[in-house]
Amino acid sequence: MQKIRAAVVGVGYLGRFHAQKYAQLEVCELVAVVDGRADVRDAVAAEVKSTAYADYRELLGKVDAVSVVTPTPAHFEIADAFLAAGAHVLVEKPITETPAQARALIETAARNRRILQVGHLERFNAAILAAEPHLTTPRFMECQRLAPFKERGTDVNVVLDLMIHDIDLVQSLAGSEIVSIDAVGTPVFSGEIDIANARIRFANGCVANTTASRVSMKTERKLRIFEDAAYISLDLQQKILTLIRRKEGVPQPGQLPVSIEESNLDQGDALKSEIVSFLDCIRNERRPVVSGEDGLRALETAIRISEQVHANLGARKAS
Repeated sequence: MQKIRAAVVGVGYLGRFHAQKYAQLEVCELVAVVDGRADVRDAVAAEVKSTAYADYRELLGKVDAVSVVTPTPAHFEIADAFLAAGAHVLVEKPITETPAQARALIETAARNRRILQVGHLERFNAAILAAEPHLTTPRFMECQRLAPFKERGTDVNVVLDLMIHDIDLVQSLAGSEIVSIDAVGTPVFSGEIDIANARIRFANGCVANTTASRVSMKTERKLRIFEDAAYISLDLQQKILTLIRRKEGVPQPGQLPVSIEESNLDQGDALKSEIVSFLDCIRNERRPVVSGEDGLRALETAIRISEQVHANLGARKAS
């Protein structure tokens, strides 16, 4: 089959990795990288042996697939233009700035019969993939996503920057509508919320407790899932899966009534897997693992949490 002509718009820190992955794959040809900064686009283009462009509009109608890896405010304009021009789009998270923009992207993709995939990378994490066969009915989930402070990403609050990864995960795992949210947080080093916690209740009774911080001393990404007869602990950074399950029958005196299995998984390459999946969806007209609707759902919840955090902050200052 003919190779998919691909491009990456925005080749900063993360976009450069997107370009590298496309360049490694036989099923596509990375025909262009785009960035407004001449030094950045030229350096990445030379590295991946592609052509550098300053303006994405020059590529409309000339590529089959594109990764949009720009700052969030530019997502809608660029993704919408490529979808309308007939290209399939992988847009980084969050999908857009507003739910209205996300809905418009979904409509454009449907109207043009194009794939719209959102870059919620944790869905391709080796630990998540290994845990999926063991998951049945999550009752309680606990997420911790901690990171040291960095200037990059502080244009948005920690909910949209980090917590949104876990928001997408817990919503996909719970498989139920949200009925209530209780959220708190505060700025620490930036003008935006730097640490936040949200307790999310679902209609099926599942509860998720999520904490995200970008002012911690270490990096940590952990997810714990409790079911009726099992506890599943995932280290999303170290790729460790621990299964703790209730044993059948009556335990012998002095023995724990559970079995414990720990697996150290191959680190894998989640970004490459995400892009391979995107290209496979294009070739086989398959629904993406993380659809535009999934991206919209995560964005709506993240905004809801952010608004509640700001409301609670305002009430605290007023008291």
